[in-house]
Order: sequence, then C-alpha cells, then structure tokens
Amino acid sequence: MKVACVGGGPAGLYLSILLKLQDPSHDITVHERNPEGSTYGWGVTYWRGLLDRLEAHDPESARALADHSVRWSDGVAHVRGLATRHSGDEGFGIGRHRLLEILAARARSLGVRLEFEHEIDAADPPAADLVVASDGVHSALRGRHADDFGTDLKTGRNRYIWLGTSKVFEAFTFAFVETDHGWIWCYGYGFGPDRSTCVIECAPDTWTGLGLDRASEADGLAVLERLFADVLDGHPLMGRSAAGPAGPQWLNFRTLTNRTWHRDNLVLLGDAAHTTHYSIGAGTTLALEDALALAAALRAHTDLPQALARYEHERKTALLPVQSAARYSAQWYENLPRYIGLPPEHMFALLGQRHSPLLPYVPPQLYYRVDKAAGQLEALRRLKRWLGPKVARTVHARRIK
Repeated sequence: MKVACVGGGPAGLYLSILLKLQDPSHDITVHERNPEGSTYGWGVTYWRGLLDRLEAHDPESARALADHSVRWSDGVAHVRGLATRHSGDEGFGIGRHRLLEILAARARSLGVRLEFEHEIDAADPPAADLVVASDGVHSALRGRHADDFGTDLKTGRNRYIWLGTSKVFEAFTFAFVETDHGWIWCYGYGFGPDRSTCVIECAPDTWTGLGLDRASEADGLAVLERLFADVLDGHPLMGRSAAGPAGPQWLNFRTLTNRTWHRDNLVLLGDAAHTTHYSIGAGTTLALEDALALAAALRAHTDLPQALARYEHERKTALLPVQSAARYSAQWYENLPRYIGLPPEHMFALLGQRHSPLLPYVPPQLYYRVDKAAGQLEALRRLKRWLGPKVARTVHARRIK
C-alpha cells in the first residue's frame, strides 16, 4: 500500500512507524511543510498508560521516549501565598522537539521517506492509496472538504499563552495569582533537565486590564514574570522556542470536532480530527492513540472503506468521555471565582474533580464534603477487603487451637 502522511507531527510520524512494522513493503512518505527540527511549543505531557501501550507496539521508540522524559507523581497548587500538595499518577514530560526527533529517527530507520519543507497543495494531494491528514487543527486537507467532514469549531472564552522557562518544576505545578483585574494562573511542568513548560491563562477582562492585549512580547513577559515571581524563583519566561517558527502569542482555545473522519481515501488523524482542552494534558496521547487505532484497523481489514469506518467508530467512541472531561475542565477554569475562595486544600481537591458533570451544579463546599466522605467510604471498603481474608484466617486458627 502506498501511504502519504501530510504533516510530520507525532500522529503522522508514529503511524508511519506502525505501518512499516506491520508490513515493510508499504511505501510511506511523510510530508512536512516546515524545516526539520522546527516546531512550536515547548514540552508535552503523557501518562504511564500511554507508555505501556507504546511499549507493546514498538519497544524501541517507547524506550527512547521514556529515556528522554522527566517524571513526576505529585501536584502542587499555590494560592494566596499558601501551597498544598497531592500525590497522583506517574506523569511524564518531554520536549516536543525531542519527541519529534525520536519519532523521525525511528521512521527513517524503518524506511519511511521524510520530506521536509514540502507543503502539499490541498487541491492536489499526493497520489497514494491512502492520504492521511495529520496536519493539525488548521488542516488544509480537511478545510478543503469541511462541509463533507462536518467540521465544527467552538472558541473558548479565556485567553492563554504557551511559554517556556528555565525554572525546573519538580511536580506538576499550579499557581493562582490575584490582581486588581481578576485572577491569572499558570500550569507548569518540567520536560527536560533545564526547561519547563508554563501555560498561563486568564479571563478576557483580566487580560485587557493588565494590558497584555497591547503589550509587546518583551513587556508582556515582564508583567508575567512579576506576577509569578514566587513560583518561578527568579527564573525568566521564554516567549517562543528558539527552534520554532514565530506564531501568535495569546490565544483562545478552539475545540474542533468533525461529523466524519474520512472521505474517499482521505482520513483525519490527531488534531486534524479533534482537539481537547490543554488543561487535561491529553493532546499528544490522543494523537498517538489515533495512530495505534488506524494502524490496527488497516491491519484487520484489507478493504479500505471498512478499515477507515472501523477506525472512526473506535476512536470517536473512545473520545466521548475524554471530550466531556475536557469540556468540564475548561468550564472549571472559566468559572474560577466560584472555587478560588475555598481553603487551598479544598480548592485543589475540586481542581482534581473538575471533570465532573455534577460539580458546576453543586455548591463547591458541599461537593467537597460529599466527595471526601465518599473517598473515606471507599478507603474503608478497600480496608475491609484487605482485612477480610486475614481475619478469617485468624479466626480459623483460633478454632483449631
């Protein structure tokens, strides 16, 4: 099969790897419009479950990914000069540039052709049995047939900016700062020995009130460095990755959905098919899981329409709870004043529950008390299950004596 992947991000590169591993005779080319080594953003996050799935399908790239990632298991929230810490699942951070470097090297080693600085005309796609639109949220291939795909874009209310910093966060870090114009907050996580990602978000009125809508990049960074001086420990913020192209700074997140993900021999992958709010940290994971599902469908079905239909059904079904979680997560931050007055440990607990569809409709303090009580009941159930066999053995031993 001849395959053309348009877009050299994680989804397109990993799909090319999987297809070559399934059948080395596949003729696969990845077309990327930017120069090699050029990318946007800083670090990306993923979790242990994804690493386990990647290990099962291509141990070599999974090991390289793990070797170049930093890890954490705690989350820390800073509010009004106070800090609270919770332990959670093991998380990973890796530089986007490093991730693409690993996947590109692995693809090349398997015989995939990588063509950089090669922009595809959407009106004249490559001649191939399968054309994969892995060219991101602004996909030109999808855009040309937007009506057929049923593309829908919804714009979020808050403004956000994607920054880097030389401050290395040892835990996934949240910081909430009150200003005269409202609250502004950041999410920080490490992705290398000397770098972290720092995503900063605020409501539109705060953004304009602080003058961030009209500040130069340097002046805007200076304002943010002053606001987050405590959590940054004097480290600077970095506006654009030196390796990446210039791009817009403050953005509104756009949630993308499509009614269908394939048209003839053209199929959508990753951000070209869907986006989920960055606050759940799932973008890269979902893109790689798309690649896993599409490769599996193509392996199971020689009939292309049947394979693409299976892929679409499987991924749209899997995405439903994730998209719901992302929607409620975004709304939690858009309604931050509802929660920010709680004691920090309570607010942080509800931050962890922000995916709940009930939370917006239950008074926050009541929700916290109910959730805590439910957690204690579950802990008691686990203790009873653990003690049950031990108590039974003890009673049995006493009867024998």
